[in-house]
Amino acid sequence: MQVKTTHEEDTKVTLTIVGEAAELARVKERVLKNLASTQGSIPGFRKGKAPLNLLEKQLDPAVLQSEFMQQAINDLFIQAVETKDIRAISQPDINVTKFVPFTTLEFTATVEMIGKVTLPDYKKIKVSKKTIIVTDKEVNEVVASLQTRAATRKEVARAAKDGDEVVLDFAGTDAKTKETIPGAEGKEYPLVIGSKAFIPGFEQELIGLKAGDEKSFEIVFPKDYGQKSLQNKKVTFTVKLHKVQAMNLPKLDNDFVASIGPFKSIADLKADIKKQLQADKEREVEQGYENELVIAIAKKTKVAVPKSLVDEQIVRMEQEERQRLVYRGQTWQEHLKAEGLTEEEHREKNREQAELRVKAGVTLSEIAEVEKMQVTPEELEVQIQILKGQYQNDQAMQGELDKSENRRDIANRILTQKTIAKLKEYSK
Repeated sequence: MQVKTTHEEDTKVTLTIVGEAAELARVKERVLKNLASTQGSIPGFRKGKAPLNLLEKQLDPAVLQSEFMQQAINDLFIQAVETKDIRAISQPDINVTKFVPFTTLEFTATVEMIGKVTLPDYKKIKVSKKTIIVTDKEVNEVVASLQTRAATRKEVARAAKDGDEVVLDFAGTDAKTKETIPGAEGKEYPLVIGSKAFIPGFEQELIGLKAGDEKSFEIVFPKDYGQKSLQNKKVTFTVKLHKVQAMNLPKLDNDFVASIGPFKSIADLKADIKKQLQADKEREVEQGYENELVIAIAKKTKVAVPKSLVDEQIVRMEQEERQRLVYRGQTWQEHLKAEGLTEEEHREKNREQAELRVKAGVTLSEIAEVEKMQVTPEELEVQIQILKGQYQNDQAMQGELDKSENRRDIANRILTQKTIAKLKEYSK
């Protein structure tokens, strides 16, 4: 096989491929054998046992040539990209330039590819891990939450005060434009005044209201609020109270903690809460540490990534965002309106982050190759058995785990985990 490469762009290459006669002969023989097992038998011979030269005479030449071309082009293309170390990420655009049946084949294959990867000295890149501290205040807040959940409620006719639970309707509008804020509304919503479950300042506005009262007030959202479009935004809330309920919290004693779980004392309960909070924080910090380390290396990695890969990542990011909006009860169009962006502007806003994600994946793949990281059949099988154990009663999922494409995906995840573990060793 002869291969000539022409780079049209950093991420697109055209290969001119010429098959050798011996290679083409082997392809023809394989195609004839495959057809022999599927075509009708020749008189005097069992199916699949007739000499190939006799079978060839019985076949439709167009069928034989079509099968031959498909197999030959596929084999030669795969061999060519492996020989030239090309990381193709798309189906090739094939153009046959010369073909003499079974003896001569020349074609071009244009394909998108990942450009040359130049890694930094990743062994020297360090990222500090955050210190984990679980405070008594955090533990006490969990205890208070448990008491609130176990509290008895009694409807009262008086004005609401700190510690009461109120049931209310609320709706938020932009203080300037008077437009409705998507997601900033609720019907018959139970809220404990003083729980700090809402935006700072909101709960205090409810103190003094009675059932049936309505009130409007303005709240400025925090500058670090989770939804960027609402950061520092002044919002007018209109509320209507339906019910005021006095909360009778259970006494914090050994009887109460025993009703929650296998605890003998308040100290036991608090120790268990602290342990769980510690584990949750450790998982969160560890994941953040791994992400920061990979991103730090990716930012220093030089590689041209195809636009199509970045576009695919933008679509995935958008799907994740749409899912989060569903949980908040907000439509995609409402979100775009709140952001003040068109769909195209929203995609372009995410392009830089999407490109960095793609670079991170390419970087990990390159490091895995440099470090000669591998996933053994035993490691893959153990992970698949663990997953099957989680879906013992789901036969459909059990079948999915046996599919070759899903096994490859699981193997890739294991490889990624092993590569990140190696980077963490270097970072220490």
